[in-house]
Amino acid sequence: MANSSKWNASDIPDQTGRRYVVTGANSGLGIATVEALARAGAHVVLAVRDPQRGEAAAATVRGAKGTLEVRRLDLADLASVREFAAGWEGGLDVLVNNAGVMNVPEGATKDGFETQFGTNHLGHFALTNLLLPQITDRVVTVASGMHKYPGNRIRFENLDFKGEYHPIRAYAQSKLANLLFTLELQRRLTLAGSPVRALAAHPGYAATGLQSHDASAVRRALMVLGNKVIAQDSRAGALPTLFAATMDLPGASYLGPDGFAENRGHPTLVGRTPAASDPVTAARLWTESEKLTGTAFPTLDAVNGL
Repeated sequence: MANSSKWNASDIPDQTGRRYVVTGANSGLGIATVEALARAGAHVVLAVRDPQRGEAAAATVRGAKGTLEVRRLDLADLASVREFAAGWEGGLDVLVNNAGVMNVPEGATKDGFETQFGTNHLGHFALTNLLLPQITDRVVTVASGMHKYPGNRIRFENLDFKGEYHPIRAYAQSKLANLLFTLELQRRLTLAGSPVRALAAHPGYAATGLQSHDASAVRRALMVLGNKVIAQDSRAGALPTLFAATMDLPGASYLGPDGFAENRGHPTLVGRTPAASDPVTAARLWTESEKLTGTAFPTLDAVNGL
């Protein structure tokens, strides 16, 4: 692995001529990721639910050597995901599955899935499968240390938490799904003989707007305090994602901060729970996700660009 000691965004190799898609790119980790990639020379597409907010975010980027583009993508609406993928032309070096919602009140996506599972996992699952024939380098999915939440598992018997909704458990399930998705995607890519790699990263504790939508007013207040006292800023939080997206790493790598409890620090390889490393569960989740989204891993010819 490339040396990550004290690695920062200024250490990103030249990205001139490379194309990226970053989901959820209008704030927080997303716009920090966009800014760093654009400064390194990349062409970056901000895939956002609200293009007006995306344009406003793009206007804040300073020092870009590359170019920025805003396109509409609503991960909570599979029709929007399909429209985005259908409109993509030409190659795509890296897809960064960054967007997410956390600990939100009970709700549903346009397709009827629990909001966090539907947005954080199923939306990105569908997007990845639909874009995969165009992807030439890698898929990076932003997970979370919350995949380690006690007792966390994929509730195949009740993925939407119907009748037993708990915002933290639902979020933890979606983040566990992100890691299992990465594991199974890499297995399929390897089996297909594809050079494309699947990696995951987590930001540690980063101060972003993600925490402001928590279903609990008490937790929101605590997070405001935590953001001021414990958290690192969004640019630091984006470093594991950027390291995963630009450095030479093996498939299925998982990056996070190197500091205490992986809350902050410079990017390094980190561990995951046995539940996040289970190939049987990963394969089962993939099959179920295909059924729910109506999307599937491309044929061998398609994924190898033939």
